[in-house]
Amino acid sequence: MTRSFARGVLAASTALVALTAVPAFAQGAPAPADTRDSASIDANGEILVIARKREERLVDVPIAITALNSDALERAGAKDLSGVQGAIPNVNIVQGRGSASSANFFIRGIGQPDALQTFDPAVGVYVDGVYLSRIQGALLNLFDVERVEVLRGPQGTLYGKNTIGGAVNVVSKKPDLTTLKGEASFTYGRFNELTGKAYVSAPLVADKLALSLAGVYDTRDGIVTDPRTGRKYNDRDNLSGRAILRARPSDTVEVLIAGDYTRQRNAATLGYLTAPLVQTNFATGATVLSPANPYGPYNYQASTSLAPGQGQKLDHWGVSGTINLDLSDALQLTSITAYRRLKTDFFIDIDATQFQLGDVFVGTRQHQFSQELQLKYSSDKLKGVVGLYYLNEQVNSHQEAYANDLFKFGAAPVTFTRFIDDQQNTKSYAAFGQLTYELTDRLSLTGGLRYTREDKNYHRCTTTASNLGLLNAIKYCFPENLPAPFTGIGKVSYDAWTPMASLAFKPTPDTLLYASASRGFKSGGFNGRVNSNGDISVTVNGVTTVVPNFKPEKVWTYEAGAKGSFLNGRVRLSAAAFYSDYRDFQARVGNGTNVGLGGSFPVLNAGKLRIAGFEFEAAVRPTDALTLTGTVGYLNAKYKQFDDPRRLPPVGGAAFSCNPTGNAITCKPAFAPPLTMRVGADYRIPLGSAGLTLGGDVRFIDKQYLSVDNRPGLTEPGYFIGNLYAQVDFARFYLRGSVKNVGNELYKTDGQEFSSVGNIQTAYYGDPRTWNVTVGVRF
Repeated sequence: MTRSFARGVLAASTALVALTAVPAFAQGAPAPADTRDSASIDANGEILVIARKREERLVDVPIAITALNSDALERAGAKDLSGVQGAIPNVNIVQGRGSASSANFFIRGIGQPDALQTFDPAVGVYVDGVYLSRIQGALLNLFDVERVEVLRGPQGTLYGKNTIGGAVNVVSKKPDLTTLKGEASFTYGRFNELTGKAYVSAPLVADKLALSLAGVYDTRDGIVTDPRTGRKYNDRDNLSGRAILRARPSDTVEVLIAGDYTRQRNAATLGYLTAPLVQTNFATGATVLSPANPYGPYNYQASTSLAPGQGQKLDHWGVSGTINLDLSDALQLTSITAYRRLKTDFFIDIDATQFQLGDVFVGTRQHQFSQELQLKYSSDKLKGVVGLYYLNEQVNSHQEAYANDLFKFGAAPVTFTRFIDDQQNTKSYAAFGQLTYELTDRLSLTGGLRYTREDKNYHRCTTTASNLGLLNAIKYCFPENLPAPFTGIGKVSYDAWTPMASLAFKPTPDTLLYASASRGFKSGGFNGRVNSNGDISVTVNGVTTVVPNFKPEKVWTYEAGAKGSFLNGRVRLSAAAFYSDYRDFQARVGNGTNVGLGGSFPVLNAGKLRIAGFEFEAAVRPTDALTLTGTVGYLNAKYKQFDDPRRLPPVGGAAFSCNPTGNAITCKPAFAPPLTMRVGADYRIPLGSAGLTLGGDVRFIDKQYLSVDNRPGLTEPGYFIGNLYAQVDFARFYLRGSVKNVGNELYKTDGQEFSSVGNIQTAYYGDPRTWNVTVGVRF
C-alpha cells in the first residue's frame, strides 16, 4: 500500500467517522421534508421504491438497494446511466470497448466480461418493467426519469432474467392527470459541449388522460486526438425522445402507453495500446509492428486506420403498454407488453493505432418482444406477487474484421479480411412468485421462487479474403463444421430454479434488520467468436475435447443488513454484509498470438469464485442547510478454481494463464476493486427569495484488473476523483456550474484483451477535467 493511498484511506475513513458522529449534534427540531437526495416520497417524507414490484418505503425493503432521484442525478452531472458510477457502493460501470452507448454493469464483481451480442449481461437493466436484452444502447439518457433503483445481489425471483449480479430499475415520470408541469435546460461546457433538454406533462382530460413529452440533444467534441491527422475521437452526438400517454378511465384501471427513440451518431471510440503489436511474417517469423504506448504516457492521443465517417451509428426504439387493473381492494393485475428494436453500425479500432490489425465493423439488428403478467396481493398479514414472463429475442449481425497488417510474407504485404454473419434466437419463459408474511408486527418472512427456461438457436458462418492463397476463401460454419457427434447441434436449452428467502425484523417503525439467501442464474450459450473448432476445443494433458457451448453461471448469495431513518429523517443509514459462492464463471480468454488464422477466442466455464464484502451508506443533515453523504464498498473477490487449459504452451506464442501450473491460481477477478468510497456534501445559503447551493464529492476506486487474466497493461492502480458544483435557484429559474474530475486525474475504465490477434491489449480512459454551465426553468 503506497503512502498516498494510505493517507487517502485515512482521510476518507476519518470523514466517514465524523459523518456518522454528526447526529449527536442534531437532536433539535425535526427537519422539514427534503427530497434533494431521495427518490419518490410519501406525505411523511419517506422514500418510496418499487424494488419488489409494489410501492413501499425504502427502509422496509430487505434488500441492498440505493435509489437516486432526478435532482440527485442532476447534481451529480449524470446525463445517462453512467452517472450512478461512484455514487453506489460496489457498483462499477465498465465503459469503453469501442462503444459509447453500452451500459456494462458490474455489481459486487459480477458482470459481463465480453460485450459481444451472444454473451448475456449479468446485471439486468429494466425501464418501467421492460428488460433490455443487450448492453448496447442501454446507456440511457435520464431526461425524464423519476428515479433509478439499483438492487445489489442476485434478483432471481422477481426480475429473474440475467440478474445474477443485480438489477438496475429505471422509473420514468408518469404524466400528471391534473397539473401542467414542465422543465427545460441548456448546457454549455468544455469541448464545446451543447446539451438541450425539455420535458412537459399536460392533462388532456382532467383526472382521466395526460400526456408527457421529453427530449434531449447532447453533443460534445472529441477528447482524443489522432496526432497523425488531427482528427478528434471519443465525442458525443445523441438525440433521444420519449412520449408517455396515461389514462385512468376509472378508479380501478390505469393504462400507460410509452414510446422512446434514441439516435447516436459519433466518431469512433479509441483506447490506447498497452502492449507491443506483433505481426506474423510467414517467411521470417514474428516481428514487433508497434511498441506499447506509442505516444508515451497517455495524454488523450491515439491513432487509427479508420477513415472519416467510419464511426458509430445507433438507432434504438421501443414501445410498451402497461395495464394496472384493481380486481379488488387486495388484488391488482398488471400486464406489461413491450417491443424493442436495436440497430447498430459500429466501426471499432481495437488496436487503436494506424495499423490494421484489429479494425472491425459490427452491424447488429436486434429486436425483442416481451410479455409479463403480475398478480399482486396485499392484506394486513400477507403481501406478494405471482407472475408469468415471456421473451423472444432475435439478434442478427454482420461483421467484417480488417487485418491487412497482421500477416506478411517476406517483404510482400498480405491482405486479410474476415467476413462473419451470425444469427441467434432466444426464447425465455418464466413463472415466479414471492410472498411476505407478517409473523408479528415486527417480524416478517419472505419466500420466493422462479422457474426459468431458455431456448437458444445459433448459427454462424465465416469466410476469409486474402491475396495469399493459403488464407483465401477459408469458410467455417457453426454448427455444420462441428466434428461428430456434435454436427448439427446449434440449439441448446437451459433451465433453473432460483429461490430466495429472507427474514426481516423491525425494532422500530423506521429501522430494519434482515438476513437473506438467494440464488442467481445466467444462461449459457454459444461463443460468438468461433472461427474454427479450435475456439471451442479444450486440450488438457494432450487430450482435446470439443465443447460447442458454455454452461450457465450460478451463484448463491447470503446477506445480512440493517437500515434506518433517524431524527425525523435527518439521518439515514444502511449497511450490508454478503458472501457469494459463484460457479461456472464464463471467461473469454486469448489463446496464443495469431493462431487460427486471425485469432483464437475460447470461452471457458473457468470454475469457482468466492466473493465476500460489505457496503455502507449514510446521509446526514445536521442543519437544514447542510447535507453530508458517504458510502463505502469493500470486496474480497477470489478465484477458488480456474480451469485454464492454456497452461500448456499454445502454438505460436507463450502461455499466459491464470493457472499456468495447473495448481496455483495467479489471477484475481476483473472489475472488482477491493475498496470504493465516496464522501459528499451540499450546503444551501439563502439569498433573499433565491438560494445558493454549493456541493461536491470525492470518490476513491481501488486497484482493479481490466482483463480476466490480469494483463499488466490492463490494470488500473486506483484513483481519486473530485467533483464540484454551485447552483442558484430562483422561483422558476436556476443556474448551475459544475466541474468534474477537478484534479484532472488520469484513470482507466476498461480494457480490450485480444492478444490472440497481434497481441492487442488496449486500455480505455475516463474523461479529463470538464466543466459546464446550465441554465434551466421549471414550471
